[in-house]
Amino acid sequence: MPRIPEVPGFPEVPYWLTEPRLAGALPVEGCCSGAWVAAGRAARVGVGAGRELGGRMMEEEELEFVEELEAVLQLTPDVQLAIEQVFPSQDPLDRADFNAVEYINTLFPTEQSLANIDEVVNKIRLKIRRLDDNIRTVVRGQTNVGQDGRQALEEAQKAIQQLFGKIKDIKDKAEKSEQMVKEITRDIKQLDHAKRHLTTSITTLNHLHMLAGGVDSLEAMTRRRQYGEVANLLQGVMNVLEHFHKYMGIPQIRQLSERVKAAQTELGQQILADFEEAFPSQGTKRPGGPSNVLRDACLIANILDPRIKQEIIKKFIKQHLSEYLVLFQENQDVAWLDKIDRRYAWIKRQLVDYEEKYGRMFPREWYMAERIAVEFCHITRTELAKIMRTRAKEIEVKLLLFAIQRTTNFEGFLAKRFSGCTLTDGTLKKLESPPASTNPFLEDEPAPEMEELAMEKGDVEQPKKPKAPDNPFHGIVSKCFEPHLYVYIESQDKNLGELIDRFVADFKAQGPPKPNTDEGGAVLPSCADLFVYYKKCMVQCSQLSTGEPMIALTTIFQKYLREYAWKILSGNLPKTTSSGGGLTISSLLKEKEGSEVAKFTLEELCLICSILSTAEYCLATTQQLEEKLKEKVDVSLTERINLTGEMDTFSTVISSSIQLLVQDLDAACDPALTAMSKMQWQNVEHVGDQSPYVTSVILHIKQNVPIIRDNLASTRKYFTQFCIKFANSFIPKFITHLFKCKPISMVGAEQLLLDTHSLKMVLLDLPSIGSQVVRKAPASYTKIVVKGMTRAEMILKVVMAPHEPLVVFVDNYIKLLTDCNTETFQKILDMKGLKRSEQSSMLELFRQRLPAPPSGPEGSGSLSLLAPTPEQESSRIRKLEKLIKKRL
Repeated sequence: MPRIPEVPGFPEVPYWLTEPRLAGALPVEGCCSGAWVAAGRAARVGVGAGRELGGRMMEEEELEFVEELEAVLQLTPDVQLAIEQVFPSQDPLDRADFNAVEYINTLFPTEQSLANIDEVVNKIRLKIRRLDDNIRTVVRGQTNVGQDGRQALEEAQKAIQQLFGKIKDIKDKAEKSEQMVKEITRDIKQLDHAKRHLTTSITTLNHLHMLAGGVDSLEAMTRRRQYGEVANLLQGVMNVLEHFHKYMGIPQIRQLSERVKAAQTELGQQILADFEEAFPSQGTKRPGGPSNVLRDACLIANILDPRIKQEIIKKFIKQHLSEYLVLFQENQDVAWLDKIDRRYAWIKRQLVDYEEKYGRMFPREWYMAERIAVEFCHITRTELAKIMRTRAKEIEVKLLLFAIQRTTNFEGFLAKRFSGCTLTDGTLKKLESPPASTNPFLEDEPAPEMEELAMEKGDVEQPKKPKAPDNPFHGIVSKCFEPHLYVYIESQDKNLGELIDRFVADFKAQGPPKPNTDEGGAVLPSCADLFVYYKKCMVQCSQLSTGEPMIALTTIFQKYLREYAWKILSGNLPKTTSSGGGLTISSLLKEKEGSEVAKFTLEELCLICSILSTAEYCLATTQQLEEKLKEKVDVSLTERINLTGEMDTFSTVISSSIQLLVQDLDAACDPALTAMSKMQWQNVEHVGDQSPYVTSVILHIKQNVPIIRDNLASTRKYFTQFCIKFANSFIPKFITHLFKCKPISMVGAEQLLLDTHSLKMVLLDLPSIGSQVVRKAPASYTKIVVKGMTRAEMILKVVMAPHEPLVVFVDNYIKLLTDCNTETFQKILDMKGLKRSEQSSMLELFRQRLPAPPSGPEGSGSLSLLAPTPEQESSRIRKLEKLIKKRL
């Protein structure tokens, strides 16, 4: 649309508002026909007025400036947005997207509003005049800005020059002041240096005077053995001499230092001679108490070379223990283990004698009493090791345990009396003290009565880690007994062998445990006795040693755990019944026609359950025993403790017990299944109640299962295993006998289907059959029963289906049984009583209708739950018989 030229100071106006011929043709949005005509007229008037006012109010120069400014000022949107944020305005004329038409329509929304058009025009003219005045003021103000800026810059430069001059003057004055201070303090510094040097010289002369006088006095006192005065003087002289280390180049100072060293050497020799005279290495001690001279001599020895102190201690201890070496020589009767108490009694008397006579002679920090006791322990350990090597054949277990007990008691006495600080002294330490982890004394062992009770109940908590020991003397003497602990291990081997034999004899004498259905199968009391004895042996051995003897004891434990499993548990599993009904385990797997199969008696069933419960208890306790042994033994030997093989042995006993229970019940059901397969099913005329063979199977289940469940009440998981194994054994056997029922009529198949459903319901209720408390059977067991018995029902449904048309029968078979085995299909055809000629065509059609065979061997994808072939069954029986004979 054409637009009129823009008028300075007034917004752009549409072209149609200035053309009279267009005023009647183009409407203005929001106005009536009369309104937009009037609006057009008003706009023309406003534009003309704007131009007139603009020409009158602006001067010529200002108009040129505004035109140039409008040509230059093309603001970007970002700049326009910034201006709006700094100078916000609600005036529509200030908007960048100002629309004149909308603005006019806003001013004159209706035709009646055109009546005040003159007032609006006057307001716009007034606003234009104000804008012109503001613009003129700003433009005129800008003409003086440049001149004012140049003037301000010149003033600033002058101020900077004045400031620079003042700073320079201050710096010059500061340098002059510093030079003046240096000249003033030059003499003071010289005086300070002179004073310091003078003070040092006077102090050094005083020290020199003290050193010279002290050396003279030290030499004189040394000759007169005035050790009390020498002790204090010597320390002072040595302290003063330290100040002259940097003056050793002066001959006089060096001479004084050499005199001090000579005096120290003479003092050391003189003190050693005095102690040798007072406590000769050969002969007896001097009667009477120690002298004050020797007590002062010990104070001097603390200051002298440490070797002097060590030599004094060594000579005194050697002299003090010389009598012990004579009294307890290897050839003396009191030297043997049976009189080991006398050794410890002798040293206790010596320690008391030392405290009374010599306790005040030696300084407390020498710990002489503890050093005497430690040296006694070293000598005793060496002497005992020597005499035990010589008389090793005479060591008996009681004598050895007696000696170890007395020795450990003495080590405990030392721990209460002394701190053990001298054990870290490399001078006298001849034996590395045992590591902290080998001390079992402070372990949290339960009381013996509580131990036995816990082991009997099987309620053994997880062992706690042993606390860090506080007996630094543990093993300082008893270490010598460790090479001879094989005597103790052999004794425990013999005792455990006799214990197992006693268990065997007691079982034969007392017979199997009586049925106990109130508290479940009774655990044989012999297993609790065995583990209580193990506990005592383990604790006792850990007090003797936590090294290789513990490994040897573990080997003995393993041996007799296997012995117990073989002789007491496996050896007492029922093999045959009484003469009234002889039955071998292998015969349980055979069928007997026309006669009842003998089965385990009530006592034998209870015995099997008792052995199973005992094996389960032994399995859990053996695991706890392994953990306890690992806690007791040295950390480096932990990996050598492994009782996994013994735990596997008890697991095998459990599996054998469950298998015997399953075979017994399974064999009891065999005559009934045989009777089922011998029935004339093609002659059945009507469907009645469940067949007699089903009643017989249910009767055997109700007789055996409650007994087994009650006797395994304490081990419910193994009762569940029994149920699962029985279902896995009975159901395939039932299906195998089902295939032997041929030919079967339609009514016979219906009767078999009814019988199968009855057996299915009995099997589902097997875990709680005959129980007052009905529990839901485990899901794993229910799944096995439902899957197996449903297959049996599907087989009978296929038999009941008509065999014509052939395609429908074959497809129905594949759909119901999902079995691609040709042999199974043949068996079903035999059950239907079809002739061989009919079977051949059906077999051919069956092979054609089979789905694509899965990858792998033929039949690998079959879902059949059929029993194994006769060859596989015979091989399984032979393997089972060999396993039983091997165990027996």
